Amino acid sequence: KFEFNPKVGIDNPALTLTEDTDGEGMGEPRFYLLTKDNTETFGFCLHEELGCRGHVIRQIELGGVAQRRGLQDGDRLLQVNGHFVDHMDHLRVVQKIKASGNQVLLAVLDGDSYEAAKSLGRDLSQMLPDDIRPRLCHITRDKSGFGFSVSCPEGTKGTFQLSVLQDGPADRAGVPPGSWLLELNGDSVKSYSYTQLTRKLKQSGNKVTLLVASSAVEEFYRLRGLRVTAALADTSWLPFKVRELHLVKGPAGYGFLLKEDDCSSGGVGQFLWDVDVGLPAEQAGMKEGDRVLAVNGESIEGLDHEQTVRRIRAHEDQVTLLVIDPAGDEFYHSVGLGGTVLPWLGS
Repeated sequence: KFEFNPKVGIDNPALTLTEDTDGEGMGEPRFYLLTKDNTETFGFCLHEELGCRGHVIRQIELGGVAQRRGLQDGDRLLQVNGHFVDHMDHLRVVQKIKASGNQVLLAVLDGDSYEAAKSLGRDLSQMLPDDIRPRLCHITRDKSGFGFSVSCPEGTKGTFQLSVLQDGPADRAGVPPGSWLLELNGDSVKSYSYTQLTRKLKQSGNKVTLLVASSAVEEFYRLRGLRVTAALADTSWLPFKVRELHLVKGPAGYGFLLKEDDCSSGGVGQFLWDVDVGLPAEQAGMKEGDRVLAVNGESIEGLDHEQTVRRIRAHEDQVTLLVIDPAGDEFYHSVGLGGTVLPWLGS
């Protein structure tokens, strides 16, 4: 049995889908968007149990977040932030939840429906939408512009649909044709008029970052009363990438120093310095000034220097670090993803 009870909170309700009426009496997946602060917990444990298939929701805390939002004892976890996890190793699923940073979207199925589906040989992934993630896209203007135009129903605010020029900058940056604009450079456009949006685009200079959702993704969240945020986005189209460094300690150690320092975009972080030439850290690709995001698959958000050092030392002879360089760190903070690790892990 492996128990998991992270520190997390919630700011959005979950909406239960209707019961399946195909004659099997089988329920449909339910979706819960959870967000955290450091004073609350999910209020449940995730178990792997002998004689019980799947990743099982247990020990639901009385009056806790999970109970208030409708999670049930025995529910099976199917999806974490749009990633199907039923087939994954249990520890990997736990890591995905722990690495979510401030927000996680869970899909669960009640225990009876799960067992019935398994007995019938149903593919549980087919019970879930193909893609429920919005997309973050970073566009660089060329001589023709950004390569998209915006339409807005007359007299409305915050509702903007994008027409995308084929093979233009927006298309190459991954903006789906006909998608809906949700955020511009990390700021919600919900209260913008068309004139305000146009002015903001002009003020962006030669580069702009958009959070967009296809019509299907927008409808998915809207029907369930869930708020689409950058923390849930597919970041694979972005130009800045995180790096996963696997270090095996040598006779002279790992060959780096960890220092706590102020981030350029605010707050404090854990940074890598004094990378020794020829030692494991440099050989793994570590660079001076890299910021640590996660240790051994778990976010270090909210941890101080000593707690992070203990995480690194937890395994005596090896460690895996998720890091980002200063330029990428500043960019992700600018679009509201500075403390969110899971989108990076997911991509």
